[in-house]
Amino acid sequence: MDNFNFYSPTEFVFGKGREAETGKYVKKYGGRRVLIHYGGGSAVKSGLLDRVKQSLDSEGIFHIELGGVKPNPRDTLVYEGIKLCRENNIDFILSVGGGSCIDSSKAISIGVPYDGNFWDFYERKVGIKIALSVGTVLTIAAAGSEGSGSSVITRESTHLKRSVGSDIIRPVFSVLNPELTETLPAYQTACGATDIMAHVFERYFTNTEEVEITDRLCEAILLTMIKETPRAIAEPDNYDIRANIMWAGTVAHNDIVGVGRSQDWNSHAIEHELSGLYDCAHGAGLAVIMPSWMKFVMNHNVMRFAQMAVRVFGCQMNFENPALTAREGIKAFRSFLHRIGMPINFAELGARVEDIPTLVKNQNIGKGGGFVPLSAEDVTEIYHIAAKASI
Repeated sequence: MDNFNFYSPTEFVFGKGREAETGKYVKKYGGRRVLIHYGGGSAVKSGLLDRVKQSLDSEGIFHIELGGVKPNPRDTLVYEGIKLCRENNIDFILSVGGGSCIDSSKAISIGVPYDGNFWDFYERKVGIKIALSVGTVLTIAAAGSEGSGSSVITRESTHLKRSVGSDIIRPVFSVLNPELTETLPAYQTACGATDIMAHVFERYFTNTEEVEITDRLCEAILLTMIKETPRAIAEPDNYDIRANIMWAGTVAHNDIVGVGRSQDWNSHAIEHELSGLYDCAHGAGLAVIMPSWMKFVMNHNVMRFAQMAVRVFGCQMNFENPALTAREGIKAFRSFLHRIGMPINFAELGARVEDIPTLVKNQNIGKGGGFVPLSAEDVTEIYHIAAKASI
């Protein structure tokens, strides 16, 4: 196991009806003038936004609103939010929504005190030194942004999707009420589950040896998602199932399962170009890319993939030919994704083989990083594997 520092200061407020306490936590963390940042009409129609505003009013907290966050959040709305915050002396960003809304809120939080273009942070031209505090009321279990120090934004003019990371932008608190996820359509539930599993796999496939404790934590989350996702789709209003998935999404990405080990993140980088270009759901893109990446890099450490196959998907270990076990595990993963309604190839996602050169050109994969360092040729091959994948 490698040396590590682990810092995860977010206070999680978990359970039924906890959104009614939002104002109390905004006040606890110093918020006096709040921007409520949310997505489409669901927060309004469900009455959630009104409940949140009432909780702020009860604490005497000034607030204004900015809705309109879309999946794969855009830089154009971030610029609007920065302007609005500066004009109204906002000191706290409250996200009411899913990961896209939280990521947009984080982008606004670093853009307000910065003199330049906030996109500089996403192009890694400057590091994050200061940000407004962010709190969240989570409505979708997926991205894990409610407990992470990362944010992903799409530049609308170029379709480039880029990320930034810093402990400075971890939310100071996150309200997690699983009831708020019970009305999600099956497809969104499945997309979220895929993203959660991908966050674990990006940490599970490591070159660091002797990391049994985090291996087992990763496997526990993956087994939970395999059990609970089909149940959530069949019983969408089952609180206990939703609660397990919501907490799994948080611990999958606050890095408790990633400490002391090298991580990958190339599958996320490869997928970002798909959702940036086609505006598809991030989880759906990961469902297409991740098993294809696994197939391409499997021989780098066959035994780690065989371990996944046995411990996570219940495959029988072939000690004479562990590669067969590894391939069986990858097939089992793709079959699970297909069973919960995820696309497994380009055609099902709505992607085009002829766009692969553009996807590769836009890639933002770090040189020499990850489980296996990837060249442009490697990424091209992974896209081609994904294009023709089948069960």
